[in-house]
Amino acid sequence: MQYHFENKVAMVTGAGSGIGQAVSILLAKHGCKLCLIDINQVQLDETVGLIGSQTDILIQVGDVSNIEFIQSCIEQIDQKFSDLDFVFNNAEIASPVKSIADLSIATWHKQMDVNLNSIFYCLHFQIPLMLKNGDSSIVNTSSILGTVATENRAAYITAKHGVTGLSKAAALDYAQQNIRVNSIHPGYVETPLIRNVQTEATRSKHPI
Repeated sequence: MQYHFENKVAMVTGAGSGIGQAVSILLAKHGCKLCLIDINQVQLDETVGLIGSQTDILIQVGDVSNIEFIQSCIEQIDQKFSDLDFVFNNAEIASPVKSIADLSIATWHKQMDVNLNSIFYCLHFQIPLMLKNGDSSIVNTSSILGTVATENRAAYITAKHGVTGLSKAAALDYAQQNIRVNSIHPGYVETPLIRNVQTEATRSKHPI
């Protein structure tokens, strides 16, 4: 497979572990300059350590559901790199396995803020910078639960269905400006996020 990332600029959220970390390492290997974002400083430092001196990296530690934080990240990307070619909006949180009546209102709002609203915030600020040159690509992490449902995961399912729909809408909005927008829909992946919230007994029944 041929990669054409040399001297391009990419932003990855949730870069501290799992899929985000793996994608960050791959992009660096192929010469992409990076803005790596995660809420966990220790995990983000691990990713940077694994990449080493292969490429130029901008590190941002913060909460993707904070609008001002995302805006600041994009401003710093513009100042440092003056461009943004690729985006992987991947940060997310897992949801408790609870029925709707047992799910707290606070948990519902947190799921929407991190797993859905943050994707909109990212797109809102990323796209104007990407429009400077066009011919750019955005990938948003949805889930298999962004296309189907299972019991006791209403908040996560709703947020991920939203990511799927938002990605389709954004793709149509910016297709003529050569910005491609796609979503990916992983099933169960062995990552720290899953290990922290799921037992062996629930994994096959409740995929991320």
